[in-house]
Amino acid sequence: MKIESIVNAEIELLTAIKTADVATLDKMLHDDLLFNLPDGQTITKEFDLESYRSGKIKIETLEAADQIINVIEDTAVVSVIILLKGTYDNNPIANSFRYIRVWKQFGESLKVIAGSCVALQ
Repeated sequence: MKIESIVNAEIELLTAIKTADVATLDKMLHDDLLFNLPDGQTITKEFDLESYRSGKIKIETLEAADQIINVIEDTAVVSVIILLKGTYDNNPIANSFRYIRVWKQFGESLKVIAGSCVALQ
């Protein structure tokens, strides 16, 4: 696994998040994904996809910075700061978050198997 492939996968994932591209998110998120939200709630892939499908989450701005990638055999750990502006369930979001995402190689495809984020402000 090359760092370049993880960088490209991160770009594709963030673009899909910003545009609410459920088909791409479905392809990139592992079926058994677990993700911890800043409030401590653990969500699944289906919960995440439904947030986009239903329009509950709307992203206006999504900017990545300070990305660190560690490749460990067929797995990669990405730490990145995301400036996020938008709404969730009609409540405004405007903050920077530190995300950690775990990517794993499955044949020719990379999938996110785990992650979490914490608010920085």
